[in-house]
Amino acid sequence: MVIAIEPILEAALRERAQAQGISPEEFAVKTLRERLLPRPQLREPRDDWERLLRSAATDCGVSLSNEALSSEGLYD
Repeated sequence: MVIAIEPILEAALRERAQAQGISPEEFAVKTLRERLLPRPQLREPRDDWERLLRSAATDCGVSLSNEALSSEGLYD
């Protein structure tokens, strides 16, 4: 498949690919894969408890380091 893209989009594609250290083609395929293909479920919940637990979970971004959670780290 060949896709024709406008110059401004090509420049953005090259810039982001270079920032990740990969070719523009690899970046384009990676981006399309992330956007278009469904993410596989790790496993189906076995019971209502697991289903409830998974529905309550949220992605909080990054986790804090052990040092940040220590009593000394809390006051820095």
